[in-house]
Parts: sequence; C-alpha cells; structure tokens
Amino acid sequence: MKYTYLGRSGLRVSKLCLGTMNFGVDTEEKEAFRIMDEALDSGINFFDTANIYGWGDNAGRTEEIIGKWFQQGDGKRERTVLATKMYGDMHDDNDGPNGSPGLSAYKIRRHLEGSLKRLQTDHIELYQMHHVDRNVNWSELWRAFETAQLQGKIGYVGSSNFAGWDIAVAQGEAKARGMLGLVSEQHKYNLLCRLPELEVLPASQALGLGVIPWSPLDGGLLAGNHRRKSEGGRRSSDEKRLEKHRKQLEEYAKFCDELGEPEDLVSLAWLLANPAVTAPIIGARTLDQFKRSLKALDVELDESAMKRIDEIFPGPGGDAPRAYSW
Repeated sequence: MKYTYLGRSGLRVSKLCLGTMNFGVDTEEKEAFRIMDEALDSGINFFDTANIYGWGDNAGRTEEIIGKWFQQGDGKRERTVLATKMYGDMHDDNDGPNGSPGLSAYKIRRHLEGSLKRLQTDHIELYQMHHVDRNVNWSELWRAFETAQLQGKIGYVGSSNFAGWDIAVAQGEAKARGMLGLVSEQHKYNLLCRLPELEVLPASQALGLGVIPWSPLDGGLLAGNHRRKSEGGRRSSDEKRLEKHRKQLEEYAKFCDELGEPEDLVSLAWLLANPAVTAPIIGARTLDQFKRSLKALDVELDESAMKRIDEIFPGPGGDAPRAYSW
C-alpha cells in the first residue's frame, strides 16, 4: 500500500480512502464489516464518513455501523485514521432551531459528541466541515475546534466543498490564532469535473491542505456506464449527463482499451498521479467493488497517457495564474 501525509500534518494516510456513504443504505451491515476488514488487511487506514450518512430519519446509521465494527476489537480502531463530517440536520428534536444545516460552536460541540457516541470512540482523527457557512464568524469556529482539540476529541480539522477563497480566509484566521488550521479539503474532482484546478487545488497546495476527491468516477460515468444499455431504474438526469458526455466517454473507452486497463481504474490512477491529491474516496457498495478499486494503485500512466487524457477531457484553462492572464 502507498502512503502519504495528510496535507501539512504529520499524519500518514493511505493513498486511497474508504468511503462509507453506502453503509446502512445500499450496503447491509455484514457486507460493510467485510469491506472494512478487507480495507485494513489491504493496508488502507483512512476511512471517511459523515454524521448524516444513513440519511433523513436514519441519519447517523453509518457511524453506528462503524462503531459496532470498532467494538470487535483486534486493533480495528487503533489502526484506523477516522474522518467524519458535520453540518447537516441530524433530525434531532433536541437541536431545535440549531439543527438546521450550518456551522456554529453549538453544532461543533453537540454534533461532535453525537458522532463520538455512535462511533463508540473517544476521539476522531479528522473532523470536517461538510460545507462552508459564510454567516458564521471564523473566530467562533476556530475557538470551538481548538477547544475540541485541547480536550483530545479531535486531532485535525478539514473542510469539504469549500471555494478557494474560503480556504484562504480560514487559513488566515487560523494563522492569526497561532493554529495549524485546515489540513484537508474534500472536493468533487474527476475527469469530468476539473474546475477545482483553477482555484481549489492551487489554494490547497499553497496553504498546506491535502485534497480528498469525492465522486472520483462521477457517479459511474467514468466507470464504463455508457457501454451498458439504459437501465429502467436509471434517473433521467443520469441519462442526460451520459448523453451529454457520450462522445468523450466513448473516446476515453477506446483509449483505455488501447492501454489494456478498465476505465474506472484509469480514472482513479489519473487522480493518484496528481501531487495535490492525498487520497481519492472509494465509495464501494460491495466487497467485490472495493477489491477491484485497489487495482488502481498498480496502474501507471506515463506522460503520453496523461497528455491523451487531457485531450479527451480538457481542463478549465491550465494553471490558475495563466488562466487569469489576458
């Protein structure tokens, strides 16, 4: 297994991150246990979740499954670098008006305690803001995060779905308080979504954040879905996106055939080759899907392959400074 540092922190994590969004939804508990067992056995130590996973009235279910798995012992908790997120509505009547989506010192304290209870642990390595809340003062947030760190309940703080300038403001405020600040940004980034290359990736690199891409296969579009016939259960929005990108995807499929590698593994390998990326999130629903994704670590893309991929899926205009030059 390949490992890297989580941003400018001293924490080492695997180059692939196990995403648990499907646990308790599309993936039943026993299968989730098998996937997590296989992850640790394969050397993947970085697990990502969120307090709202399970969704709606079932919010928290995914964290509960992970907590039950930790309780099996055998060093499972000790060997796991655990990341979770907060921001959303946990559908807890006791939250009252403070349960609505957003950030606050109240939510950091109360929702952190809820996650710790469900996860059956006393600490979380990486505590992430699931979205930005520009109505809240950073002094309030950093004070709350600092308190949680001093109590030993969280190790590091990360962001998710932040714009480049949100990252810059957060880091400036943290520096003024003498804090490390953010160590990671979780962002949608893949071959069909390269806009983060303009600001989010350069800002993250310059300010010491590791990038954790979510939806690395863009809902399956980069995994060969266009080769399959339309399925009755597929959403119309998925069909529209597939048709919009069909020409690119067919060209990409042909290129991957020439490489002798499947599209999904090439898509992951392309992300792994980016020095700004810490670890793409693998959101496998089954053990077989998870095992397949591990093979991406063995796919090497040379300069000519990377150039060809850029031709098929052009970036947003090159490096940010040049893109903004006239």
